Amino acid sequence: MSESSSTEALVGILRTEIARLIPGDRLPSSRELTARHGVSPVTVSRAFAQLSAEGEVVTRPGSGTYVAPRRTRSAADAPDTSWQAVALAGHAFDPGAADGLSDTPPPGVIAMAGGYLHPSLRPERALSAALARAARRPGAWDRAPAAGLAPLRAVFAQAAGSAVGPEDVLVTGGGQGALSMLFRALAAPGSPVLVESPTYPGALAAARAAGLRPVAVPMDGDGIRPDLLADAFAVTGARLLYCQPTFHNPTGTVLAPARRRQVVDVARAAGAFLLEDDFARHLGHGGRVPLPLVADDRDGTVVQLTSLTKPASPSLRIGAVIARGPVMRRLQGMRRVDDFFVARPLQEAALELVSTPAWDRHLRALSGHLRERCAALAATMARELPDWTPTRIPEGGLHLWVQLPPGLEDSATADAARAHGVAVNAGARYFPAEQPGACLRLGFAASEDLADLAEGVRRLGEAARACATA
Repeated sequence: MSESSSTEALVGILRTEIARLIPGDRLPSSRELTARHGVSPVTVSRAFAQLSAEGEVVTRPGSGTYVAPRRTRSAADAPDTSWQAVALAGHAFDPGAADGLSDTPPPGVIAMAGGYLHPSLRPERALSAALARAARRPGAWDRAPAAGLAPLRAVFAQAAGSAVGPEDVLVTGGGQGALSMLFRALAAPGSPVLVESPTYPGALAAARAAGLRPVAVPMDGDGIRPDLLADAFAVTGARLLYCQPTFHNPTGTVLAPARRRQVVDVARAAGAFLLEDDFARHLGHGGRVPLPLVADDRDGTVVQLTSLTKPASPSLRIGAVIARGPVMRRLQGMRRVDDFFVARPLQEAALELVSTPAWDRHLRALSGHLRERCAALAATMARELPDWTPTRIPEGGLHLWVQLPPGLEDSATADAARAHGVAVNAGARYFPAEQPGACLRLGFAASEDLADLAEGVRRLGEAARACATA
């Protein structure tokens, strides 16, 4: 277990202990905690420092660490912010389906929700080394170009195919912020945006925050249906399609080869942009990963969004947008208005990371781990929950999309699962309109190991039985 995850685990244990004590009670010494929990003195020191910063404990040199006085606030002391309801009138914002997407489960809860890798799957040693080398680069703390560092733009361009050049790349601070920028850049407030159904809830939230109206286009086992896509463009007059053609979230679907050209052609015929969310390019399970749609697009129909965050770390907030024509000039202008540039040290660290053999080794190892975890989860479910039906065994990505049997409702099942100590994602939030059936998204990359996945499935079974008898 990494030092950071050991610290988080110990902080959780100490919080539970503090809740049972009263202010002024002494906590166990560093030596006692080291022996009791098998952690290093550094871990104990970091845990106490975090709790002290949060106001949970006070440390008295030479004496020990004690429970801090409880902070109380009377109703009279609470600030009156009711005036803000009037000031914000007419500027409604509803994060909606994005709520809780990045929440970390509390200690003791097995993580089968969310979309990030467990620390054991991250290239943390390579990341630390890359950050240290980046800090020593000449000009590391200088202002970065608005479009991003030229060598990093070249890396993203090369990954997108020979038709893409560095001048077509804008480096972004991860994927989610770039989604918000793209929705604002590509469509006017109040206009429709076509999306696959189901789709990524963070995209739905970003589209709605930009004032857009998501319109569902059904999928099947080969991805979004081009015939229904053409109908949706004709009926709504939309000028933007958001889709995930490679290892779609949440279903894991890969857009079939015969459809890839069709979907781009349908968007072009409608005079619309196709926003390709290519978040999972580095999350394949060992098979061939198709080129992005932008690789074969020469007239600017496709705008691609990609990121290094998913295969590396939640805090490596580095991504890229690939676009051509006036829309790129618009995006560059928005960059200068929004945030000027992405922090140069982080860009330098990303460049150091992807330029070393360690990155390729990490991606190969990650591919094997994800394939193993996916297969293990599917096999355990087939044995323990045979009436829960994965829509497919994906060849990439971090999740299984599972249809629940009759009698189970997804939100109630997800709530019951958390009560039984396992976090999963209810399917309702992935649909922009009516939900055709009860589904759950089960992650296999956020838990610690295969044993945790097996235990998570066992707890899911308990939760399902509790729902059935409720």
